[in-house]
Amino acid sequence: MEFYKYQGAGNDFVMIDNRNGEVELGKNLNTKIINRICNRNFGVGADGLILLQNDINSDFRMVYFNSDGNESTMCGNGGRCIVAFAKFLDVFEGNSCEFRAIDGMHKAKLYGDWVELQMIDVSKVEQIDNDFFLDTGSPHYVSFRENVKDLDLVKEGRKIRDNDRFKSEGTNVNFVASQHDILEVRTYERGVENETLACGTGVTAVALVADLQSKNTKQNASRIKAVGGELEVSYEKNANGEFTNIWLKGPAQQVFKGQM
Repeated sequence: MEFYKYQGAGNDFVMIDNRNGEVELGKNLNTKIINRICNRNFGVGADGLILLQNDINSDFRMVYFNSDGNESTMCGNGGRCIVAFAKFLDVFEGNSCEFRAIDGMHKAKLYGDWVELQMIDVSKVEQIDNDFFLDTGSPHYVSFRENVKDLDLVKEGRKIRDNDRFKSEGTNVNFVASQHDILEVRTYERGVENETLACGTGVTAVALVADLQSKNTKQNASRIKAVGGELEVSYEKNANGEFTNIWLKGPAQQVFKGQM
């Protein structure tokens, strides 16, 4: 089986071109195999595995699995990386495409290694004490702190991920510090059950909450510094407070290819 490795701001993925349908869940791919492939000691090493498949109504379909081997909700950086992968495979012409993911259709634009991905609209943001919870294609808990660099992220993230509210379905947890003209974020990701160097849906959630807190770094946008690199999120907000036309922007690069 041929595979490619991609990363977006340090968020890394094993990519498999499955347009021929050779990879079948339950036959030659299952939870255990995916977990082993993503294992950084015994496999390729990745935050997740992504299948690129044919889709009747769009350029391609994205099927995403967390490193624990389970199919998961939308992955923003994975979405940007699969756009770069699809372009590498000549799946679409020009610098724009549309693809199907688990949360619906997504438009994307590609300029070299820079990929911009349109995310789903967000109409509801729940406030929990001083923190926030919202769904940007995946569930995210956002907490602003004075300092995130010295935070015991795994310990603090698991407290929230495993509390009574979120224990059954799980949630991703983002800790954010507002630093001048940029937001610094660290993310505990469910399914990985550890810190990831970046999280696209998490960065998107942070940007929207920052807007509600008047901490956005630009007009209808924010620059966000994840551990693995910088990303940007732009959006529009209507009179009802709903966020629309949300775009996640940043680098997406092929790291290497190999065979399993």
